[in-house]
Amino acid sequence: MAVNLEKEREFREMVSVENKALRINLNENIYGTFAEIGAGQETVRNFFRARNPSGTIAKTLSAYDKDFSDAIYGVGENKRYVTEARLKSMLSYETGLIEERISRAKHPNKLFFSYANTVATIDFAKKYKGHGWLGIRFQTKPKEEYSEIIIHVQFHESNAAKQQISLGILGVNLIYGAYYHHDDPVTILNSLYDHLNSHKIEIDMVNFTGPVFKQVDNRLMSLHLVKTGKTDAIMFAPDGNNVLPADLLYKKNILTLRGSFRPVTRVNLSMFQKSLELFKKENKVDEDRILGIFEITLFNLRNEGEIDEKDFLDRADLLCSLGQTVMISNFQEYYKVVEYFSQFTRERMGLTMGVNTLIEVFKEDYYKDLSGGILEAFGKLFFKSLKIYLHPQKDPETGEIITSENLEVETRTKELYSFFRDNGRVVDITDYDPEVLDINSRKIYELIRNSEEGWEKGLAEDTVKLIKENNLFKKKS
Repeated sequence: MAVNLEKEREFREMVSVENKALRINLNENIYGTFAEIGAGQETVRNFFRARNPSGTIAKTLSAYDKDFSDAIYGVGENKRYVTEARLKSMLSYETGLIEERISRAKHPNKLFFSYANTVATIDFAKKYKGHGWLGIRFQTKPKEEYSEIIIHVQFHESNAAKQQISLGILGVNLIYGAYYHHDDPVTILNSLYDHLNSHKIEIDMVNFTGPVFKQVDNRLMSLHLVKTGKTDAIMFAPDGNNVLPADLLYKKNILTLRGSFRPVTRVNLSMFQKSLELFKKENKVDEDRILGIFEITLFNLRNEGEIDEKDFLDRADLLCSLGQTVMISNFQEYYKVVEYFSQFTRERMGLTMGVNTLIEVFKEDYYKDLSGGILEAFGKLFFKSLKIYLHPQKDPETGEIITSENLEVETRTKELYSFFRDNGRVVDITDYDPEVLDINSRKIYELIRNSEEGWEKGLAEDTVKLIKENNLFKKKS
């Protein structure tokens, strides 16, 4: 019987890397292949070091030479090797091979798997820290259709050897989680960091597919990554599928609108569309490489305490139905969003804002945690000629239209505000729709939530239809 002492804190016991590998090795039915490219054979090494590896390892391969790798898995698009497509090709090829070569008549109870990774560790000049794709294709019942877990990682350690060790630990955690926690994907995500932390390796994308994960919504899995600090931001495309931010943002001109989108209203859509028209006219903005992003922060998701997953999915469904790319982040300050984007693109960026938001941006208290205060923040915010497209606001009491010319910022930052406005960094949206200025998203949300009438006029027709058909944002019964 366990003894609980005074002042004892709760903690989660972790199975050691060696014991995870050993437990899998001792299961006579778990049997598969390891294919690791770019960072040695660090995952399978852990299984070789544990007892009884012959019971688990059918084959191990490191097709390090590119020509040899192409001969096995085919030539990747643009001759790229560290890609999701390459990983999927590896997993599919290896599981097909094991099915072909291992007789089901002779081994009726085998649970086949294929683990693979394709990574690039830190370069010699330490200019690129490295990243990679890991995945497992596996069965939980003999002859079952394969399920799959695919993740993307960013390396943060400054030494290639250390990155290889971390990769090996992560690989063992992934295989162990697939077999012993597949009934609980959140536990899989948490256990991936057993004996690791986000300072060593960052998981910035995950997708679960297959029969054992048929009830899993991958957007919620991505939300968990941000919520638990495993990554700073995740993105999903209009089809609702998780996408790798680095791939989506690469060399793009980015226009971003931040909001709660609870729900997305006509004013949200109008201000974004009007700012997009202005953004397209900017110098050095390639219209064919513009990416529009609707961003929701964890702060907006937590505005009533704990994050409500249904509420999150309701917002996401509406935005996706309108063809928008969605980003969830833990960036409360705008300059952090710009810093994040600048990792992936050097092209022009724009931010769409309302008047109240811009006033907040020019408050000094907003940057009290920075040693350089607001000046440091603005040096990062107005990166590469970034512009803020300002949507006007109507004063509810006087009816006055508030723009960049007559809004009031704090006295201490007035000169700073004037500097950016006079230099064209704050651009008024003058071609706005007057009808949307009276729309209040909070009032609309409360009307929907309480099943009251009158909310439809503030939303797009498609949005109204989706809310009614799916009973979105209604109070829990």
